Amino acid sequence: MPAVSKPFIFVCGPDDFLVGRLGKERFEELATAAQADDFSREIVSGFAGNVDEVETAINRFRDAVQTVPMFGGKRVVWLKDVSFLADSVTGRAEGTLKQVEALQELLEKVNPDEVSVVITAAPVDRRRSFPKWCEANADFTLTGDGDNAAEALVGVALAEARECGATFGPGAVEILLTKVGTNTRLLTEEVRKLATYAGAGAVIEEAQVIELTPNQAEGDFFESADRFFAGDLHGTLHALEKHFFAGGDARPVLSSLQNRNRILIQARVLIDAGDLRMPGPYGFDKAAWARAQSIYAKHFGGDAEKSSYHLFTQNQWYAGKLVSTGRLPGLRRLIDNQQEFIGAFEEIIRRPDEQETVLRDMAVRCLT
Repeated sequence: MPAVSKPFIFVCGPDDFLVGRLGKERFEELATAAQADDFSREIVSGFAGNVDEVETAINRFRDAVQTVPMFGGKRVVWLKDVSFLADSVTGRAEGTLKQVEALQELLEKVNPDEVSVVITAAPVDRRRSFPKWCEANADFTLTGDGDNAAEALVGVALAEARECGATFGPGAVEILLTKVGTNTRLLTEEVRKLATYAGAGAVIEEAQVIELTPNQAEGDFFESADRFFAGDLHGTLHALEKHFFAGGDARPVLSSLQNRNRILIQARVLIDAGDLRMPGPYGFDKAAWARAQSIYAKHFGGDAEKSSYHLFTQNQWYAGKLVSTGRLPGLRRLIDNQQEFIGAFEEIIRRPDEQETVLRDMAVRCLT
């Protein structure tokens, strides 16, 4: 067994599913390496809704760490689902802070030759001293945060597909994330469903994701917008029919159409100006995208938060995918689309009981 360089493992992040998944992998690795039997493994829940529960969790963890194995050998302990390190009422309580200090003192005395410790916590207020101490003294992993969030979600989808004996075709994972959003539990279930549909050893294609995965991401109605900007009038009308049959509202559909149209207007201008070329299967050319970004991003006010008003806050592949769906309309048509969307919004205010009719009429005017 390789030597342990740090006294314990600390995994944290904003997504409890990703954190728990990685923590379980590390726990199983340690247990296998130590050849720990069921009596030498222990999982302690760190979930706490108040200070008394925090004290109970830490006391149980202390007992688990200090217990001598019945048949000798090395113990492996996992303090799982720690919730009292968050910026919450419980996490800020004076009693909790004292218990966290006691936890730190306990971890300082852990002998990694006798016991292996894994701690998983989500979410974590990294401004506090304890997470900073863990980062310096533990085998520390931050998962699913900031710029790494999308990459972590892609990793979850690919790993789940491999486990099911399937793979993803070009663009399928990105479309799946667009439709599912950041819900990791739903993401894994959707991958299993798609893998079952495709069959063992098969490739999950983009068309299957579009057809079989519902639009769960808030404010995103992918199918209607995708069919509309592909110039597919019949498909657009069918998507609208399904949306309203399920009790949907017109306004989020219009919002999705407007958001995508804004991105296409910006891309159309840059393509017409020669700063970008029409994207290929892997999106816009990365070098051209970077050059255009260095020239024009400053005109958007420096806002880096993702927005349809700012082309360069979009993922380079995703923006290219939007542009290459169907035939990119000319600038005048895109501006006319935006005017149609505004007119449709005003119309549904006047005719709230005829929302589907308003959107169908708008689609016919735009696509014929």
